[in-house]
Amino acid sequence: MAGNHIVTSFDDDLNKLDSMIVEMGGLAEAQLAQAIDALVKRDAALAETIAARDTMIDDLEREVDLFTVEVLTRRQPLAADLRRVISALKAANDLERIGDLSRNICKRTMALSRVPAMGSAMGTVARMGHLVQEMIRNILDAYIAQDVAMADDVWKRDQEFDLLHTSLFRELLTYMMEDPRHITACTHLLFIAKNIERMGDHVTNIAEYIRLMVVGEVNEEARPKDDQSSLTVVSPE
Repeated sequence: MAGNHIVTSFDDDLNKLDSMIVEMGGLAEAQLAQAIDALVKRDAALAETIAARDTMIDDLEREVDLFTVEVLTRRQPLAADLRRVISALKAANDLERIGDLSRNICKRTMALSRVPAMGSAMGTVARMGHLVQEMIRNILDAYIAQDVAMADDVWKRDQEFDLLHTSLFRELLTYMMEDPRHITACTHLLFIAKNIERMGDHVTNIAEYIRLMVVGEVNEEARPKDDQSSLTVVSPE
């Protein structure tokens, strides 16, 4: 953690920013958990209610935007302090996008509730969602602790997530080839899986901001990506 400033109100401002990011992250994680619950239960009414709550995250992002401008104007931070303020601004944007993607899942759930249920694919989608929830929790812990090692661990987990997404993509293609009646449900699940995969990318963005915030440098390694869904082909028997 950075040392205290002579002007303690500046520390208060920075701590307030941290609290706003944690609150946004908590809301984003909760919204994702509820969206996955609605999906598994095929509960359109619940999905509609959850989608409407996305405005809470949007409102918080606007508060972060306004407050960071105020801090930059009043404090004119430099070096590590400037990186901390900018990281909060960027993290807020990624958390807001996670909220938007959860809302998209809810919209797809409303459609899925009107078609026959799929088999094991739904369970795989749920596992993807739970993995991202865990990643969000871990990255918020790393953010508050300014723990680069913890952030790097989350950053590396994105590869595990991509492998799961590729496996699901192949499974859904197979379902559609076996029975055209599955095409509607599988298409919606493919979009949901992509939404969750994008959430993982937003979490790894925050991991990169933490490294930049704390040590002033980006990770020199290429981001670990192993999503082969765009190259996946399932041939008919």
